[in-house]
Amino acid sequence: MVNYYDILKVSPEATHAEIKSAYRRLARKLHPDSHQGSEETALKFAAIAEAYEVLGNNRERVRYDKRMLEVTSSMNGSDSVLGSTNRHAQRWRQMVYEKRYNDIIDRMMAEERREAEAFQKVIYPLVAVFVSAILVTAFHPKIFAESTVIGKLVIVTLFIIGIINLIRRIRDGFEKYTETDDNIHDSILDESERKQKPYPRLLAAVVLGGGFMLCLGIGLLIGWQTNFAADVMPNMFADNLRPEFIFYPPIVTLFVDLMHTLASRFDR
Repeated sequence: MVNYYDILKVSPEATHAEIKSAYRRLARKLHPDSHQGSEETALKFAAIAEAYEVLGNNRERVRYDKRMLEVTSSMNGSDSVLGSTNRHAQRWRQMVYEKRYNDIIDRMMAEERREAEAFQKVIYPLVAVFVSAILVTAFHPKIFAESTVIGKLVIVTLFIIGIINLIRRIRDGFEKYTETDDNIHDSILDESERKQKPYPRLLAAVVLGGGFMLCLGIGLLIGWQTNFAADVMPNMFADNLRPEFIFYPPIVTLFVDLMHTLASRFDR
């Protein structure tokens, strides 16, 4: 049975990220476009592409690892513990097999959990910045104007940290879920990886920018129609939109991201 781990030069315990990195490194090195159509290189490239098609998919990898365990067990001779017909040895062999298979399942679940957390780290801040953009333009908070000097310094500090955090999350999302210009030919990306990066980077940037402007517009429209926040709490909300509104979406996003990070750690 072909050992895909050897082909990609990774350990059977390698994470999805390590497998993907190894595949892309080898693909750059062995891509036929870089070797004038060499047949030997093309065969090697096809082998690593096939290996990544299996190992890069969590469920396919579980099936492959299970088959590898079965093949490994069958290849052991009767003189070994794994090949013995002794009922105690068979029981021990079954326990080892179940332990290894459970490890494979646990690894797959851990990979899927990491993927879900990575997706949430991108989505939650974006949702927070869109919703907060609607709220601040609708209700016209004036917390900054009513704060002391120390309070204003705190708000400005949180704003700067929030901007840095938001940029980092957006960058991570672009790298993970959008197509990027690369020296590698598109043919090295298998179908599963294309599905993970379904959006052109420029289109994603336009959608994010347009979505933010749309949320600002919705908030302004709500603010023109009603002004109850200023009537109920005039010390915190103004009658008209003030320039300080720009401070609040990054700060809200920062707190949402922190709460999600803490919740994820407690969940583990």
